[in-house]
Amino acid sequence: MTESIDGNAVASEIRDELTDAIERLADAGARPGLATVLMGDDPASQTYVNMKQRDCEEVGIESHHVDVDGDAPPEELFDTIADLNANDDIHGYIVQAPVPDHVDYREVIRRVDPAKDVDGFHPENVGRLVAGDARFRPCTPHGVQKLLESAGVDTEGKDVTIVGRSDIVGKPLANLLIQKAEDGNATVTVCHSRTDDLAEKTRSADIVVAAAGVPELVDGSMLEDGTVVIDVGVNRVDADTEKGYELVGDVEFESAKEKASAITPVPGGVGPMTRAMLLYNTVKAAGLQEGVDVDLP
Repeated sequence: MTESIDGNAVASEIRDELTDAIERLADAGARPGLATVLMGDDPASQTYVNMKQRDCEEVGIESHHVDVDGDAPPEELFDTIADLNANDDIHGYIVQAPVPDHVDYREVIRRVDPAKDVDGFHPENVGRLVAGDARFRPCTPHGVQKLLESAGVDTEGKDVTIVGRSDIVGKPLANLLIQKAEDGNATVTVCHSRTDDLAEKTRSADIVVAAAGVPELVDGSMLEDGTVVIDVGVNRVDADTEKGYELVGDVEFESAKEKASAITPVPGGVGPMTRAMLLYNTVKAAGLQEGVDVDLP
């Protein structure tokens, strides 16, 4: 019988585990602070920001939010970043992507203080991750590792195929899984839009992580029996529903679950974990900046 990996349940466990760390910070007179920055009025981004603020309230993290006019010059966003870098009450922050076209997102990331970069996207933090000395693991890849752990999946010696080479998921996850670590030691293949015979690569894997942003790209015919499937994709497609759409992953769930030994649903799989690991990184950042051992790896 195929196991459905419940991301909501695992995320709830992560939030519970943060309680002791937050209490240690409180004993030292500190409260972790997370800020979100939104430039523009993208509805999906606003929804994500609201969810993150609710998450903070639930676990006892001080939440801050800054709106920047979408038509403002880049310097206005850069000034906001400089203010957050200098604010000792803010231990971590994120600039919600996407930013308007006239703003260079790579420049945005470079201006974030690496010690407060709880997304783990700053070049310094990327370099530390590759070197095996991560300050912060990027939220979605770390969440994937936690989901595999929760399902009792040992990655050591396993063949993992990652479908997608983004800076946010594919590349950092590959780097994490190949490292000499308890939740690593895998042999990793990274596939992308130029990969020949994608199905051959996925059928040879013990674990398939779909993170290409293409609705239902991977189906059951592309999997061997017993494969563990982690679906990172969240895609809105037209459907005959009250909203006029439905959310689907990068995996065609019904056919894939017939082959998989374990699989994440969409929604309710990787998504909740991404948000939980953002809280995790914020608490870790607070401990590092306040000099408090919060006992988080």
